[in-house]
Amino acid sequence: MKILVCIKQVPDMASRFKVNGEGLWYDEADLAFRMNEYDEYAVEQAVQLKEQLDGQPDITVLSLGPDRSVEAIKKALAMGCDRGVQIQDKASYRKDPWQIASAITGFAKDKNFDLIFTGMQSQDRGSAQVGTLIAELLGFACATTLVGFAFDNGIITAKRELEGGEKCVVKFGLPALVTCQLGLNKPRYPTLPNIMKAKKKELLVVPVADFLHEKELAPTSNAYLPAKKGSGILLEGDVNDLADRLIGILKEKTTVMK
Repeated sequence: MKILVCIKQVPDMASRFKVNGEGLWYDEADLAFRMNEYDEYAVEQAVQLKEQLDGQPDITVLSLGPDRSVEAIKKALAMGCDRGVQIQDKASYRKDPWQIASAITGFAKDKNFDLIFTGMQSQDRGSAQVGTLIAELLGFACATTLVGFAFDNGIITAKRELEGGEKCVVKFGLPALVTCQLGLNKPRYPTLPNIMKAKKKELLVVPVADFLHEKELAPTSNAYLPAKKGSGILLEGDVNDLADRLIGILKEKTTVMK
């Protein structure tokens, strides 16, 4: 079995963001970066499947992005993936989901992957489109927002999270692509020996121009921080008094109680 895991390096969400000089994305100068949280679940599930099948599957981890994205690939290798691929793109933030999916498909289409894992969405863009587009382009079965995964005799049983907390279970065969949601598993922490082993694993770097030639179909026109709103009101004191004060504030400052 050949497995592909698609990951993305994103800014640490605790960082302080500001728009860059182009006005198209954030300024990276003072940001720390990490593997997209949803993608950690995808890596972990791929490695767990490899362990379940006694090490038989071969796992390739792929990331599209600038040079710094190699660090996310190295973490995935330390978690248990076998080889890494970076589709090198210094301006990946300019690409729309269709272009990113097209580039990844360009790499994957002749590699005979049986199963592809991706995160449900990226924490920066949050489009939740790339995984499903890859599945469509490759003609793979697809299930999204997985919170449960089982594999037996070539059949995947996937538990999906729906709106309102509802769950559903679907079954399908290979080839397939699944997108992974929070709570699917508990990603492992790379140990020092595995970090050292990861340094010796194959890492292929290919330019995005090998797979992508057209201009973006949905370019970003501008990026901006949300406008600051008025400060909140902190109420302290006896609960009974607070209830009366809150009702008074709602009547005076809002239309909720009118």
